[in-house]
Amino acid sequence: MELKRARVREHLLAVIDGRRPGDAIPSERTLCAALEVSRPTLRAAVDELVATGLLVREHGRGMFVAPAKITQELVADDYPASAPRSPGGWTSTVLELRTTRAGARIGRKLAISPAAELVHVTRLRRVDGAPIALEQLHVPVDLVPGLTVADMEGGFYAHLRERRGIRPAHAVQSIEPTVLSEEEAVLLEVPVLSPALLFDRITSDADARPVEYVRSLYRGDRYRIVTRLALGEDAPEDPAASAAGGAVWWGTVE
Repeated sequence: MELKRARVREHLLAVIDGRRPGDAIPSERTLCAALEVSRPTLRAAVDELVATGLLVREHGRGMFVAPAKITQELVADDYPASAPRSPGGWTSTVLELRTTRAGARIGRKLAISPAAELVHVTRLRRVDGAPIALEQLHVPVDLVPGLTVADMEGGFYAHLRERRGIRPAHAVQSIEPTVLSEEEAVLLEVPVLSPALLFDRITSDADARPVEYVRSLYRGDRYRIVTRLALGEDAPEDPAASAAGGAVWWGTVE
């Protein structure tokens, strides 16, 4: 599913990653020429990043990296990385499985060379037959040689443990609101620009070696996160304004 807008978005994300909040990014004309795309295609990708708070447009001045977002850690570092499985019958359909170069942005996340090969998997997650999430998984090729579509139809972490001898041990995951592009909305069977939750996760093994980078979009109308906060005597008046120990996100990870 190599879409022009997805390619433009990945390029813009790499540009954003290489700059600080408030820095300008290249002009529309420069980006269109560099990426060999039309201005409407570029603007559609930029509009999405503006809507999700990654870019800011200033009339007459150009486009800038948005101010840094407030980040809240919900789970303490020493809290067990486990969560109850969400209800319903979960299934996966692989839409694409291909080998590609890591590139600079994903290479940094997986601590590999930009020229290194990785397996890129797009899969649609369903609950009781209804689409709920669209996942983009990136795994270094040397960790999963010969990976097939059948391997990805079930639980991927179980496959890593049982078939590859790799034991995922830690994950750093961010969650933020976003909206769905036209292509994403069609796959998830919702209107364009519907709200969604964007999960960005890097998973490592017991030796702190990154083994997976995942970008997941969950339908905002069908998915929510519940946290349990352990409040001691010194807890703040508003627990949501401070990281509280013992928080657990309830969802599913495979």
